[in-house]
Amino acid sequence: MHMADALISPTMGGTLWAASAGLIAYCARKVRASAAEHLTPLMGVLGAFIFASQMINVAIPGTGSSGHLSGGLILAILLGPYAAFLVIASVLVVQALFFADGGLLALGCNIFNMGFFAAFVAYPLIYRPLARDEYNTPRAWGASLLAAIVALQLGAFGVVLETTMSGITDLAFSSFALLMQPIHLGIGLVEGLATAAVVAFVGNARPEVLSVRLAPTRSRSLRPVYIGLIAVTVLIGGVASWFASTRPDGLEWSLEKITGETELAAPAEGAHDRLAAIQERSAIMPDYDFKSAPAEGEESPNWPAVGAGTSVSGIVGGAMTMGIAILIGLAVRMGARSRERTVG
Repeated sequence: MHMADALISPTMGGTLWAASAGLIAYCARKVRASAAEHLTPLMGVLGAFIFASQMINVAIPGTGSSGHLSGGLILAILLGPYAAFLVIASVLVVQALFFADGGLLALGCNIFNMGFFAAFVAYPLIYRPLARDEYNTPRAWGASLLAAIVALQLGAFGVVLETTMSGITDLAFSSFALLMQPIHLGIGLVEGLATAAVVAFVGNARPEVLSVRLAPTRSRSLRPVYIGLIAVTVLIGGVASWFASTRPDGLEWSLEKITGETELAAPAEGAHDRLAAIQERSAIMPDYDFKSAPAEGEESPNWPAVGAGTSVSGIVGGAMTMGIAILIGLAVRMGARSRERTVG
């Protein structure tokens, strides 16, 4: 569901940039006000895990489409909504800047669509009341499924609404919505199952992780959790990413059904052109592979995509995301300590 700049006008992009930046500042203040120091390393390793997991597109049977984990609900359950929003923003910034996944103009839209609805709608209004702090129970699995579906449906509708209001494409609202909503229903089912499975695994292995955001404790080290998550992240990003589906994702599939193309051309002028030039320079591994000279003609993507470029992208991208998320956590904590000294 990563939007490209071709769908977004500068006005819409700037508006959602401002909205997402405001939410980031708000979340940083809320995390700073909490005493959960354990959140910082957990934010880092979970950010890396979500980055690697998003590299794996899973085919949606009977549709010709695929979907990947968005991760917002997992982060909200394990970190709380405020830290979760900061982490999903870190993931999307790394993807856009260094891997050209999602446009820079559309970055605010992507952060809002993939972060806000999961952290501040699906998690507090659906998952928590239904799951009631349980995990690996029918109630918890049902809560994960319903919350993930709602988050994906709202995020997909956000894409449609932002695209339509931008007015720079010929995509009709009704046609776009009638394709985006059903396909993301299927993706939401996969997201819900994956969310329930991850939370159940973490809860069974280290139930204290599920409470660290509420009542941080020093009685038991979480180092095994961090080591385990890092190991899984390296395995996913370095090896499992080879087996990602080559089918278009839900947004690309919807565009192809309407226009015959999975991507639209962005305006070659103004903000679109300037930001595209910036992204071209900053993307060290565009499309999660080494930079290379463009090949003549179109070639079908290989599957599995066994190659050093894919593996390096997964591992390096995960490490970048971990570093940024930890830096955000440290900056928030330093701000809290500075404020305490000033008040004291």
